[in-house]
Amino acid sequence: MILLSWTFLDDTDRSVPRHYLAISYPSLTMIRFSWIAAVVALTILLAVFAKPSLAERPNVLIIYGDDQGSIDLGCLGVTDLQTPNLDRLANQGLLLTQMYSAAPVCSASRVGLLTGRYPARAGQPGNGDLRSEEVTIGEVFRDAGYRTGQVGKWHLGQTAEKNPKGQGFEDWLGHLGGCIDNYSHFFFWAGPNRHDLFDNGHEVYRPGEYFPQLMVDRCKTFIDKPSDQPWLLYWAFNAPHYPYQGTPDWLERYKDLPSPRREYGAFLSTMDQYIGEVIEHLDRNGLSENTIVIYQADHGHSTEIRAFGGGGNAGPYRGAKFSLFEGGIRVPSIVRFPSKFPAGQTRDQFMTACDWLPTLCQLCDVKPPENTLDGVSIADVLSHDAKPPRETFYWQFGGGGKNAQWAVREANWKLIGNPRDTSANETQRKDGGRLKDKLFLADLSQDIGEENNVAESRPDITQRLLKLRAEMTSDFE
Repeated sequence: MILLSWTFLDDTDRSVPRHYLAISYPSLTMIRFSWIAAVVALTILLAVFAKPSLAERPNVLIIYGDDQGSIDLGCLGVTDLQTPNLDRLANQGLLLTQMYSAAPVCSASRVGLLTGRYPARAGQPGNGDLRSEEVTIGEVFRDAGYRTGQVGKWHLGQTAEKNPKGQGFEDWLGHLGGCIDNYSHFFFWAGPNRHDLFDNGHEVYRPGEYFPQLMVDRCKTFIDKPSDQPWLLYWAFNAPHYPYQGTPDWLERYKDLPSPRREYGAFLSTMDQYIGEVIEHLDRNGLSENTIVIYQADHGHSTEIRAFGGGGNAGPYRGAKFSLFEGGIRVPSIVRFPSKFPAGQTRDQFMTACDWLPTLCQLCDVKPPENTLDGVSIADVLSHDAKPPRETFYWQFGGGGKNAQWAVREANWKLIGNPRDTSANETQRKDGGRLKDKLFLADLSQDIGEENNVAESRPDITQRLLKLRAEMTSDFE
């Protein structure tokens, strides 16, 4: 033990600050140093216990997939598709087997990820703009001294206040709408046809250049920029969202698969291939040890006409995109952080996309926003396999009112209001998949496929969850 004390050589003369530092060891006698030595010793001790400097804080790469089936990764058991790069990332990090999107639709799910708030609380429970007054992870990390970037799909607003720069991402490249053709970069699905490719707010034309390659190139450029600052990069990959435009090589490899699994699978494996290029770039440049890499899908796979009616695999889960059954919101997720997290393990605790903002703030020593967060830090779950910090969550798809689809979960109980089953091809669903039952209750520990509605047979649980929903939404509905 080191014992620090201050004394004066001569108590009769204090005109000169002749302080001394005594350092005592069990086996050594008291040694006196001049006040200069004391200052040096204290400086060293303070440095040992000081917080890491800005330059020493971890980098963050968030990769966000689009319209992906709940089990569509090799590491989750799929055998008909190949995802070697994401499987390798899982082997080097943690596979999160009970991760939930904040919503079953593109914009709202991004709202939950970027703000750490229920999309309904943040004012966007559907597809549309994010309110400019909301505080995003880009703004939080930018204000903490990080370089911030966004690449790929935005789908949260097109004005200067609502585009990526307006929401805290200083450098960005991508499309502002929901999807584009990957070669012409036009949005074709609502007239008039609209070109949608922007570089830091300036419309750019790169006809014939494959958008996934443009994204990879920009990610590498952002990562390689000389700087003493750590960085946060949000890479919103627009796959396997329609249009299914996987490379010819992957289409050839999957030629024996039935349609639309073939088209969907080719685009998913193409995404995996291009993600692998960026992960390998981190590895080659010695950045992996101090970079948090997150992969997560935004929600379940699409069964829309524009997606050939399907292609994704929800495994044992009911539902798909636009549904609050498990297949619409339970998503593949992986995180790797070699300096803090173990490798090759799984985490089965209940987690949501809203949890990433407070978690990254804790891991990167960044002050979280002061507004109400619905996410909770899962840092201890990831590093130490701790108990889950949450048992409840609220989902809402669509604006307020009696017809909005919503769900509330408490432990293993999940209650859905105005449930909608989108498992089948869009053209084959009666009334858009809406069920006759206005309330659907399931015990996920006994019925992970949500096949049996026990809302009437367990009125105690139904009423408890209705009351919980009212409490959870009282300040924003």
